[in-house]
Amino acid sequence: MTQLADRTPDTAAPPGTELPQSRHLATELPGPRSRALMARKASAVAAGVGTTVPVFAARAGGGIVEDVDGNRFIDLGSGIAVTTVGASHPAVVAAVQAQVEQFTHTCFMVTPYEPYVAVAERLNALTPGDHAKRTALFNSGAEAVENAVKIARHATGRDAVVVFDHAYHGRTNLTMAMTAKAMPYKSGFGPFAGEVYRAPLSYPFRDGGLSGAEAAARAIDVVEKQVGADQVACVVIEPVQGEGGFIEPAPGFLPALAAWCRENGALFVADEVQTGVGRTGDWFACDHEGVVPDLVVVAKGVAGGMPLSAVTGRAELVDAVHTGGLGGTYGGNPVACAAALAALEAVERDGLLARAREVERLVKGRLHALAARDPRVGDVRGRGAMLGVELVGEDGLTPDPALAAAVAGAAKAQGVIVLTCGTHGNVLRFLPPLSTSDELLHDAFDVLDAAFATTTTTTAAAR
Repeated sequence: MTQLADRTPDTAAPPGTELPQSRHLATELPGPRSRALMARKASAVAAGVGTTVPVFAARAGGGIVEDVDGNRFIDLGSGIAVTTVGASHPAVVAAVQAQVEQFTHTCFMVTPYEPYVAVAERLNALTPGDHAKRTALFNSGAEAVENAVKIARHATGRDAVVVFDHAYHGRTNLTMAMTAKAMPYKSGFGPFAGEVYRAPLSYPFRDGGLSGAEAAARAIDVVEKQVGADQVACVVIEPVQGEGGFIEPAPGFLPALAAWCRENGALFVADEVQTGVGRTGDWFACDHEGVVPDLVVVAKGVAGGMPLSAVTGRAELVDAVHTGGLGGTYGGNPVACAAALAALEAVERDGLLARAREVERLVKGRLHALAARDPRVGDVRGRGAMLGVELVGEDGLTPDPALAAAVAGAAKAQGVIVLTCGTHGNVLRFLPPLSTSDELLHDAFDVLDAAFATTTTTTAAAR
């Protein structure tokens, strides 16, 4: 085991936390306490619940996660895009503590409370478009996606749902049907919900120069011929795909789809679960091209680590659902709502939209430099603090998931949390909290550079 001193100074921790904002390895990885807890997990937790990093967290703050053995990791995953404002943001912590002292639950459908209404008001104001809007709150991204489909079907009187290649929308029965990747999300769990149809996505790295408008025409042609425009309740799309590989459609793709929906009476639903709340440098990724969805789905970063999701959309569409048709026991829990109000305020007060764009400039600079010297980096893509690299074999195109796994593993062994994604598992994705300092980011990408330099695994070798 290589003993590692702090690679960055113990810069000031985020206000209200005591966790040093530096990488540090105190033990071998995993350390003895994490190994003991992993043994307990094996005997108590369902085997189907996997983990990416073989250590157990003890605390987290800003851009750092500390494990039970005292090792500190630079977090380039944000709990899969959840701790957007920074882990344990002091304003979120204070809001949660204050709400817990008042009450933890009443169920909004039984005895309503003001924080739910306040969150709805904020999302109505922040989501794209100046039309009248309504919001319903839920628990998870998948639950919100499913409710968006319910609203679309009820409002249009149609059944068909159009999704895209490489999409990820969740793990419920309906959202598994909407998700493209079989393993690990769908395999063995069918049969799935019906009336879900898949269209080709704009994928610039693999589209052979197809423009956004041309890719949209290709997708629309498939929908019109295989589904029928008059059967489509909604088109559901991630403006920048998440689990599918951080694929950013070519410019013009999203506007063309939205226009087709308007012309044909279908709803355009933006799944902004991973892209929303400042992650891409705008409040919502749709803002980048001025696309105004009929319904917007948010979750993950909206509540600073607490479970909350929402569907926000045109008032006449959302209100078309009968009273009692939307809701759930825990949806819009008051503690989660308090956290959301604090997190949304922090995005504005801390200047995190601008910070996301600064992160993009810094990280893309590092990634493009890496790509210039390592041909295994086939593509650098993404916006804001939602960035990825697609790794390929010697031909410059064949996916290399073994290399992605090896590089991510090498980074984790040196105290940097890096996640993989993509239909083929060959994309490294970078989702740092927006509060992460330049010093931490440079340290993390120094580690990544070293991981590439020392990793020789290739697709050919993996065979």
